[in-house]
Amino acid sequence: MSKLTLKRPIIFFDLETTGTDNAKDRIVELALVKLLPDGKRDQYTKRLNPGIPIPPEVTLIHGISDADVKDAPTFKQIAHQLYDWMRGCDLGGYNSSKFDIPVLAEEFLRVGINVDFTERNMIDVQQIFFKMEARTLSAAYEFYCKKEMVNAHSAEADILATIEVLEAQLDRYPDIGKDVTTLHKFTHTDEYVDYARRMIMKDGHPVFNFGKYKGRKVEDVFTSEPQYYDWMMQADFSLHTKQKISEILNNMKLKKLGSKV
Repeated sequence: MSKLTLKRPIIFFDLETTGTDNAKDRIVELALVKLLPDGKRDQYTKRLNPGIPIPPEVTLIHGISDADVKDAPTFKQIAHQLYDWMRGCDLGGYNSSKFDIPVLAEEFLRVGINVDFTERNMIDVQQIFFKMEARTLSAAYEFYCKKEMVNAHSAEADILATIEVLEAQLDRYPDIGKDVTTLHKFTHTDEYVDYARRMIMKDGHPVFNFGKYKGRKVEDVFTSEPQYYDWMMQADFSLHTKQKISEILNNMKLKKLGSKV
């Protein structure tokens, strides 16, 4: 079976959460598998007390109830240890670029850890599948690995299946490459600014990807309508989105000061 070509470790991870809103919902279980360049693996699996109720309809999906996590640690209690364990690693998962990475980043930011994953390559195994076949993780596992997936919606089972699917994809599609940088480019066609994709890059500039200013440069909007920044900071956007618009506004101020010198 084909293996990834690794120059540095890559962590594949999966989250089970209280819901699908990356700005509001919390992690109740996470499973991370670190693949090392020498072929070894390291694993980190933990259930967490989200600090908010787990809706019954969500419990029906992943099987984790409030009672199951009442004595579990909170994300804040494990955050620094987890961040150190992830340091210097690329990232991967199944639908990770649109869900798991935004949720994890939000949890880190919520407890005051200023994450920046922009220098890391990210492989979204779902995007390989969607570009080539288009199905769910369970179907992908059956299609590529010729096995029926057991324990779906357990974070550990999901992420171990994701790694198996990727290895089978590398066998099936040799043209997509085996190194992490090439797979990052293949699975990330949109260059987004924030994980919630409220802003994307266009012609080298951040532009809004939602609302009445969709398609307009962020700097142009903040120049002509400064209160729009204030509205976004007070509204229910993710912390990572707010972090990025603050960076853009601060860069605008620095450029303005530089022009006066």
